[in-house]
Amino acid sequence: MRERPEAVRIPCGSRVNSDERMPDTPQTSRRAWLLTLLTDYLGMVLVLAGLIVYFGLNTEHFLERPTFLSIANQIPGAVVIAVGMTYVLIIASIDLSVGSVLALGAAVLGVCMKRYELSLAVSVLACLAVGLACGLTNGLVSIAWGIPSFIVTLGMLEICRGSAYLVTSSETVYLGDPVAVIAEARIGGLSLPFLIALVTVALGQFVLSRTVFGRYMIAIGTNEEAVRLSGIDPRPIKLSVFALCGLLSGLAAVLNTSRFQSADPNMGGGAELEAIAAVVIGGTSLMGGRGSVINSFFGVVIIAVLGAGLAQMGVKDPTKRLITGCVIIAAVVLDHYRHRLWKGGK
Repeated sequence: MRERPEAVRIPCGSRVNSDERMPDTPQTSRRAWLLTLLTDYLGMVLVLAGLIVYFGLNTEHFLERPTFLSIANQIPGAVVIAVGMTYVLIIASIDLSVGSVLALGAAVLGVCMKRYELSLAVSVLACLAVGLACGLTNGLVSIAWGIPSFIVTLGMLEICRGSAYLVTSSETVYLGDPVAVIAEARIGGLSLPFLIALVTVALGQFVLSRTVFGRYMIAIGTNEEAVRLSGIDPRPIKLSVFALCGLLSGLAAVLNTSRFQSADPNMGGGAELEAIAAVVIGGTSLMGGRGSVINSFFGVVIIAVLGAGLAQMGVKDPTKRLITGCVIIAAVVLDHYRHRLWKGGK
């Protein structure tokens, strides 16, 4: 009889890293936890704090309350998309359609409320359903035919963008107060979209680092064939990840439509690249098997702070894009050495 392949050992620690092993002693566990804190979360916090200090010293109004309120109102949609993108990259795939799915979801929401006079709740559900359907389609086509997710989601990008134009007749659908109630709602002084983004990050990190589903994602991104040989079917997990990414794109559509009080078929242009940039800055590997939802959140905030600070310094848009690109490349290089430090310190 053939020997049964050894089961894949999936890490269950708080750090989401395919190379992690369970510590042998309490001292080793404490050392690993401290090293994780220093190389991951604390590092991102220091980068963010450094940017805030720099712009605070070189601009007149950056440290004022309106600047931070503007950033908090700006990032919820990007944060939600980044959570889904983190999951997709961890399983060694990619989703280039998130921006166009956002646009189509917003178009459906706007048309449901304006043309068909449906309630906000029903329109939001329709928007979320569109996002979920697009994500499921991406996953099904990629898995069933073994087509690289890059190609599948690139096709979905065009399909959804074209559909958004058709649904809205290439016109912006203005909604006004009926949809603005979401963005204007406040809980404890924080806007409802910002709180939704924080809750999404917290749940996303919990699922990734503390559940069997999250461990399976890490294992699939590390070595999908080994996962299959261990008796685990990776297809339902990958399909769920793509579906979740689409659903979160639909949620981002709701948040952005509420913020702008309109559904624009051009909405979400370049959102996929911004999400990938934020996730990469947060240390998620493009090769799969490693990532952190919390660090992806910091990546979004860092890009937003960088953009706001450069704008207040009077930097022109082409220069802003050049600087942002350099920051992304530098983040990837630093993450390479950070990962080597982690492996050497275990």
